[in-house]
Amino acid sequence: MSVMLRIADLILDVVMPDQINEILRNRVKEKLSRGEVVASMTVRLVRGVEIARIAKTAGFDSLYVDMEHSSFSLESTGQICIAALETGITPLVRVPGVAEVSLVLDAGALGVIAPHVQSADEARCYVEAAKFPPLGQRSAAGPLPHLQYRSFPSAQADAALNNATILIVQFESEQALSNAEEIAGVDGVDLVMIGSNDLLADWGLAGQYEHPRLRDAYAKTIAACRKHGKHVGVGGLASRPQLAAEFVRLGARYVSTGTDLGFLLAACTAKAKEVQNFNREVQSPIELL
Repeated sequence: MSVMLRIADLILDVVMPDQINEILRNRVKEKLSRGEVVASMTVRLVRGVEIARIAKTAGFDSLYVDMEHSSFSLESTGQICIAALETGITPLVRVPGVAEVSLVLDAGALGVIAPHVQSADEARCYVEAAKFPPLGQRSAAGPLPHLQYRSFPSAQADAALNNATILIVQFESEQALSNAEEIAGVDGVDLVMIGSNDLLADWGLAGQYEHPRLRDAYAKTIAACRKHGKHVGVGGLASRPQLAAEFVRLGARYVSTGTDLGFLLAACTAKAKEVQNFNREVQSPIELL
């Protein structure tokens, strides 16, 4: 019996990866480290796991479930994140606040997007919640979906999860911009994403995407992040792809391209219009009589 058990163990050693870095990968962080542009989509409508496969098939590097602006439950969010892990696309969650950070990470997210961060102290609170000691105070939760629910030594698992977990903070106000250097310098913050819509609204310039202040904001944020070895993301410009491309040329490397709701509505509208236009190609019923 002992010989058979040993043979079974050897087979498992061959078939199953035994190194954390063979199991746990954050492809967004990998692409950013190479200076490549990351394409992300926002999940705000579809609550089924199918959205993860759709995002992967479409060619996205990442998706993020928007718990800030939707009624998604933690259960639905976790299921989508786990499905994304299995398809090889990086699952992120935009949380309503600090309290939800450890919950979504334990549920399967490989990173969080922290909205409305306005100071270095606020950024540090998110680092504390997202990272295990010594970087933060995230609590041990036992075997996690990121590691295929397998057990590894705590020190090894915590270090690997800290390295794989990405923390994105959002600049959505003038106050955040004024503290750009300090926030970008916080250890544990990986990327700053500008929420273009909320930032313009904060200035009293809602919808004025071509306003020079927005370009200045991106330039300032990119400069601050470069100084501290961090990355910049473009948010809220789904309707302005040329402007998003301009900011990528300036140095941004993460692009939030739009929502599942927006994509579905745009495709449905285009198809309906396509059929409606057939009326121009046929005679009216009166002319046929």
